[in-house]
Amino acid sequence: MSAEKVTSGMDIASPTNGLSARVNSNLSLSISPSVNLHSSSASKDGSRWPRGSSATSAAKQLKPFATEDIKILLLENVNKTGRDTLAAQGYQVDFLKTSLPEDELIQRIRDVHVIGIRSKTQLTSRILREAKNLIVIGCFCIGTNQVDTQYAAKNGIAVFNSPFSNSRSVAELVIAEVIALARQLGDRSNELHNGTWNKVSNGCWEIRGKTLGIIGYGHIGSQLSVLAEAMGMTVIFYDAVNLMALGTAKQVPTLAALLGGADFVTCHVPELPETSNMIGPSEFEQMRNGSYLINASRGSVIDIPALIDAMRSGKLAGAALDVYPAEPGGNGDYFTNSLNTWTEDLRSLKNIILTPHIGGSTEEAQRAIGVEVSEALVRYVNEGATLGAVNMPEVNLRSLTMDEANHVRVIYIHHNVPGVLRKGKAVHGKSAC
Repeated sequence: MSAEKVTSGMDIASPTNGLSARVNSNLSLSISPSVNLHSSSASKDGSRWPRGSSATSAAKQLKPFATEDIKILLLENVNKTGRDTLAAQGYQVDFLKTSLPEDELIQRIRDVHVIGIRSKTQLTSRILREAKNLIVIGCFCIGTNQVDTQYAAKNGIAVFNSPFSNSRSVAELVIAEVIALARQLGDRSNELHNGTWNKVSNGCWEIRGKTLGIIGYGHIGSQLSVLAEAMGMTVIFYDAVNLMALGTAKQVPTLAALLGGADFVTCHVPELPETSNMIGPSEFEQMRNGSYLINASRGSVIDIPALIDAMRSGKLAGAALDVYPAEPGGNGDYFTNSLNTWTEDLRSLKNIILTPHIGGSTEEAQRAIGVEVSEALVRYVNEGATLGAVNMPEVNLRSLTMDEANHVRVIYIHHNVPGVLRKGKAVHGKSAC
């Protein structure tokens, strides 16, 4: 991106219609596929204030369109903080509490410029192909595996998520599950709800002095590490890359080393081909007898039938699952064999905690996610800043100021092929920029 003196613009690549065409006509904006740019990094103090910005000069709004023309569709009950942030810009915000069936979503997405989703909505290439005016997607959650990010990038659609905001909530849930499994709290609670008083200590443990094995030492895994050590646990972790450990945690060289050395194993990895059925029959054999397994990452990580066998054989003393290979699209009595063929076998097990993907479902996390993602969407729509985008290079130049009345910033998303920049410069030359 660059700042150029304003003259009459020329179309570089004419989009389909509507707002996209008007923006293109005014700013020589191409919505052709992904760019190969580099952004300025954060300052030494860790702030994201772009170098050269002035806190005293009023920022110039880079909006060659009427704000009220921006149409936004928010699905799956996006938090009010996010809705309010977007509405405050004057955008048209359409809000639904649920996800939509694919055919209905295709109809609704055709006219929108921005869509906000959580984890249930699947934005496949089939759906995105119909989104002729879409310029950006906001995932109000950690994961983006529900979006075809490659297709989005090739068609100039930026994708943003919230990789940090619910980390604490997930970490706290895992700590709670470690304690609940060690004390068999779920079984004792269910028994007493059914009128059975069953005061026992056999197979119940303190977690102090036990070893927690963390698979994936990212934002959640590292926070969990700190909490576990504060509870008196020893922490080991396995990650695909070498990472600096927090506290006295130690990285182990292989997954097998972690499985054989931990009393509690917890998974915090993304959904990738490499992590599909990452914990299967051979991995369960490598775990300690009487150990526990927790998964609050992605449903594809655990081979559930193998988990059921390990629980029934006594290899595992307990497990906690918050995610599943197939999950319902809404609340209701849907967690049955019609969803996953092994569901009723899973529900029949003792000392197993089953929760409906609520790891990040706290008021604090959802408020923070609403603010983080909505602000990223506003920056992209108004200024073209891609800081935090998962499928495009990060560009976060300083804002133009009101003192720079004769300057404009051109956003040009293009294929990284020889000659494309030369063609762009030729357009500027013809326009006497």
